[in-house]
Parts: sequence; C-alpha cells; structure tokens
Amino acid sequence: QAVRDAQSHILASDETACVFGEDVAFGGVFRSTMGLESEYSRERVFNTPLSEQGLVGFGIGMAAMGHTAIAEVQFADYILPAYDQICNEAAKYNYRSGGQHTAGKLTIRAPCMGVGHGALYHSQSVEQLFVAVPGLKVVIPRSPIQAKGLLLASIRDPNPVIFLEPKILYRSSVEHVPIDDFTLPLSSAEVLTSGDDITLLSWGAPLYSCVEAANLLRNPPASIAKHVPESLRGANVEIIDLRTILPWDRETVTKSVMKTGRCVIVHEAPVTGGAGAEISAHLQSAAFLRLEAPIERIGGWDTPFPHVHETFYKPGSLRIVDALVRSLSY
Repeated sequence: QAVRDAQSHILASDETACVFGEDVAFGGVFRSTMGLESEYSRERVFNTPLSEQGLVGFGIGMAAMGHTAIAEVQFADYILPAYDQICNEAAKYNYRSGGQHTAGKLTIRAPCMGVGHGALYHSQSVEQLFVAVPGLKVVIPRSPIQAKGLLLASIRDPNPVIFLEPKILYRSSVEHVPIDDFTLPLSSAEVLTSGDDITLLSWGAPLYSCVEAANLLRNPPASIAKHVPESLRGANVEIIDLRTILPWDRETVTKSVMKTGRCVIVHEAPVTGGAGAEISAHLQSAAFLRLEAPIERIGGWDTPFPHVHETFYKPGSLRIVDALVRSLSY
C-alpha cells in the first residue's frame, strides 16, 4: 500500500508521469499498483510485453523526453536482460551528452530478496550488480514508511534510480504510514540503535534479523547460552540501516566504526563480490587504526538460491550473533 500510495502521489502531481511494466495494469504480482490504471487511465498506467530490456529502454526514452518514467520489473531476478540498457544507456546518458540529455527521470522498481518459496529465480538480491555503475542510485527500504518516503525521493531525484523492494515485507511489515506526500533523504544512513561497542550494518529485510541478533546477544536462550560469553552480553550494538546502497553514506558508517572499533556487515546477497566487500574495503582504509577486530561479513552462501531450506541460506539471527561474538571476542 505504501508503494502504491507513493506512485499515486506522483501520478496526481506530475502529468508527465507514467507507471508501466509486466501486469501493473492488473495491480501487479504484489498489488503495489492496485487501482492505479482505473484512477489515472490506461494511457498512464499500462502493461508492457514480457521484455525487461524493452520496457527499460522504453523508460529511458520517456525520461530523455522529459517524462517521469516509473518502470516495474516484476522480479529483480529478471532485471538482467535489461542490464545493458541500465548500465550502458541510462547510467551514461547524462555523461555521454555532456549534460545536454539525461535519463534521470527514470525509476526502476523491482521486488527482491527471499520470500520463503521463491527458489532460484524469484529470490535473488541484485544490488551488488549495480554498485560499480557510476550514474545510478540504488535504494532498498526496510519498512512501509521507508518505502514510501524513499520511493518518492527516488522518483524525484535527478538520477536514474534502481529501487529494490524486499518482497517479504509486502505482507509481513505493517506500519501507520502518513497519507501525505513526504520524502526521506537518499544516500543518508539511519542509526536505528545507538551503541559504543560494535557496529551492525545492513539494509532491507536482514535488518530484522540484526535486531533479533542484538537481542539474542543480550539475552541468549538456554539453547545457545553456552556460546555467548556472559562478559559480552552487555555489549552495546549500534545498528545502522544503510538505505541507499549507491552512493552510500560513508560518513555515518565510518563515524560509527571509528567509535566502536568493530563492524559486522549483513546482506542477503552472496558474500563474495557483495556490496559488503566494497564497504569493508573503505572501512579498512578509513578506520584502520581504530579497528579492534577484522570486519565481519555475513550473507548468502556462494551458491544459487536454494529450492528448499531457504532459512539456512539467508543470514539469520544465529549466524549474526556468531559474528558479533567473534568480533567482540577478538
């Protein structure tokens, strides 16, 4: 509903805005465009052929003509056919024309991350595929309020934005979202819980596992109590939601790690080549003399997303607690 409302605000206030993608006229797979076609007409909210390359290319053309283009890729897993259009056209259009032309009014929405039964082709996290592409912004919200505010900011940003929506939150996350039009700042991380002993950094759905892990560290159940030394249970964990993955908020994260001396980075994408590797490399350089322990990265395993036992693949609270204990014990 929050995502739907954000798009409705744009359609109501910007007569050049269009929403399009696979099945969006019917409300979309996750109902995030429900009723928009009947409210704003089929000329402004419409289905496209099953061609991600085609619909993104169409969006680039619309944006280049000065229209606000909101394109939906039905699942983030399917964004790869559009990779050339995104990276070689949308991201570079402003640069190649010396600022004369831009595709900055293009926003690409795509559901991402595991949902419990999506298996190989409906569960992937793809943010790491775009972190090395200058000219793009990549945003991942953690909740309905964040989704609405960040999506509105993304659509109005003068750069093309990849807006990835953790699909498990469509049905499991509930908040009282303001009905008014509002934005939240891009490239600005949010400190959810202040702490002095260790920094726990994540984005999207894994943040909930991070919060649970911090609670388990403080009050471990009997089943894991022997693995959590009592001397570490009083540790103050600073939890940070990165929110924008590209360009990310280096200042807030670095300031936190300079204070705590320890850092655990959590993401659902595989660890190898993940966004956490770039963040870790920066922190090793910017905060090297303040580090009390090696930076820990917890993510998906280096395998395709599994058909079964999804919970063993995703970075759950127990794996995060283990990383917290390793870092605090170093």
